[in-house]
Amino acid sequence: MFDEYKAAITSQVAALSGASPEVIASAIEFPKVTTYGDLAIAVPRLRVKGNPVQLAKTWADEFKADDQIDSAIATGPYLNFRINRALFARKVLTTVNSEGPKYGWTDTGAGKRVIVEFSSPNIAKPFHAGHLRSTIIGNFITNLYKAHGWETISMNYLGDWGKQYGLLAIGFERYGSEEELVADPIKHLYDVYVSINKDAEADPSIHDQARAYFRKMEDREEDALALWQRFRDLSIVKYRDIYARLGIDFDVYSGESQVGEGMHRAMNMLDEAGILVEDKGAVLLDLEKYKLERVLVKKSDGTALYLTRDIGAAIERFETYNFDKIIYVVSSQQDLHLKQLFKTVELLDLPYADRFQHINYGLVKGMSTRKGTVVFLEDMLRESKDNMHEVMRKTEEKYAQVENPEDIADKLGISAIVVQDMMAKRIKDYEFNWDRILSFEGDTGPYLQYAHARMCSIERRVEGTVKLNPDADFSLLSEECARDIINLLARYPDTLASTLQSLEPCNIVQYIIKLAHAVSTAVEQLWVVNQPQEIAEARLMLYHCVRVVIGNALTLIGLTPIERM
Repeated sequence: MFDEYKAAITSQVAALSGASPEVIASAIEFPKVTTYGDLAIAVPRLRVKGNPVQLAKTWADEFKADDQIDSAIATGPYLNFRINRALFARKVLTTVNSEGPKYGWTDTGAGKRVIVEFSSPNIAKPFHAGHLRSTIIGNFITNLYKAHGWETISMNYLGDWGKQYGLLAIGFERYGSEEELVADPIKHLYDVYVSINKDAEADPSIHDQARAYFRKMEDREEDALALWQRFRDLSIVKYRDIYARLGIDFDVYSGESQVGEGMHRAMNMLDEAGILVEDKGAVLLDLEKYKLERVLVKKSDGTALYLTRDIGAAIERFETYNFDKIIYVVSSQQDLHLKQLFKTVELLDLPYADRFQHINYGLVKGMSTRKGTVVFLEDMLRESKDNMHEVMRKTEEKYAQVENPEDIADKLGISAIVVQDMMAKRIKDYEFNWDRILSFEGDTGPYLQYAHARMCSIERRVEGTVKLNPDADFSLLSEECARDIINLLARYPDTLASTLQSLEPCNIVQYIIKLAHAVSTAVEQLWVVNQPQEIAEARLMLYHCVRVVIGNALTLIGLTPIERM
C-alpha cells in the first residue's frame, strides 16, 4: 500500500542527499507517533556527512510536494512525510473492499510446496492442552503460507508405534471395554494405559510381555496389528472431531507406524556414512563433534528409535511430496532432537538438507481445570464454552438476538484460549489464566471478536439507508482517528509479509489489538447513523474495511469471526 509513496520519497531524497536509493528505501519507516507524519527517515541511517538535525531541516525546506507527498517536516534528526491522504484513503479502502478475504495475500510462493507437521499427539495418552500450542501454531503457519501462494500440506504425525502399544494391548485384555472404547477411545485408552502402568510397577514382568507383544507388531503378525489398527482408527475419528471444533482439517494423518522402507534405507545410509558406533549390541549415531551428543538409533534387541524413524520419514516425505520446505512445529523441549535430525540429514548429504525448519515454542504452565485437575483438551474447550455461555446469558436482550448461542459460546471460548496463547512470542512459557480466558475486557479473544461483531452491527443498523459505496468521498475522513485506522489497514499486507519471516503469531494478534483499539476510539466520534449521506457513506466504507481486515486476521490465526454476540 505504501510502495508508491516510498518510491516518491526515495527519488527526491536521493537527489537532495546523494545517498543511494537502496539505503534510503530501507531507511523509510512508520513513525511510532503519527503527529508529524505518515512515513519517516532517521537521517543518521543515510550515512551522509553533516549534522543530522541540520540536514533534516535543509532537505525538508527543499523537498517539493507532489501528487503522492503533501509535505516534508524536520523534527530533530528525523525527516517526516505527510502523504496525500485523500488519494491514499481511496487506494486503501477500495483495495480492501475489492480484494475482501484475500486482502494482503501474495503469490510470492507460487509453485512452491511446504509440509507443516504439527499437533502430533500420542495415541493412548491424553490430548491435553499442551498439544494445543503445536496445533494452533501449526495451523497458523499453514494459513500464513497459503496466504503467500504456497501449496501447503498439513500433516499430523501421530505417536502410534512402540513398546507402549504392547503395554496397551496387555492392558486392554485386563481393563478394556468395547462400549467405552467406541464411545470415547482416547479417554478409555488413556485410562487403560494408566491402569496397566500401575500394575507394572508391582509386576515388572508386564514390561517383558509388552516388549514381546510389540515384537509381534514389528514382525507384522496379523492379530497384534489388528488390535493396534483398531485403536489407531478409532482415535483418529475422535481426533477429527476435536480438530473440527478448532477449525482444522489435516491433509495427511501420518505416524511413526507409517514409516516403511525409508527407515531401513536410513540405517544403511548412516552405516555407509561411517557415523555409527556400536555399544553392547546397540547402535548409536556419533554427533559429539557437533556438540549434539551420541544418540541411540537401534536398541540391542534390533528395534528402532525415534530418530531412526524421523530420518526415514524425512526421506519418504521428500520422495512422496517433493517439498520445497518442511516445518516441524514441536516444543522447545525437543530442540536437541530436531538439531540431531537436521544435522544427520546434512551429514547424509541429502540434496534437500537445507529445506528443514524447526518452529519451537515454550510451555504452558498451570494447565488445569478451574477445580485444579489436569484435563483433556476437549474438557478444557467444554469448560471455556460453558463459562462463555454463562457470561452471554447475563445480557438478555443481546442473548435473545443470537441465533445459535451454544455455537457462539464455543467460538468465543476457543477465541479466548487461542488469543491468550498467541499474545506473546511463541518461545516464551506462559501461565494459563482462567480469569483472562473468561474476560470480555482487556486484550482478550472475546474483545477482538467483539470488535468484529461491532462492525457487523454498524452495517446492519444502516442497511437500506446508507449504501456501501466504493466511490464515496474519502476526503471526508479527515479526522485523526480515521487517518490512524486507514494507516493500520494499509499496513496489513506488510504485517503478513514480515510475519512470514518470523512465523510469530503474536505479530498478527498484536496487529488486531491495535486495530480494535483504533476503531473503539473512532466509533465514539465518527457516527454513521443520522449523518449527512456523503459522510455516512465514507464512514460506513471505513468500518466495512475494518470488519474485512479483522475478519481476515482472525481467520489467519485459526478463528471463526463472529458477526453477532
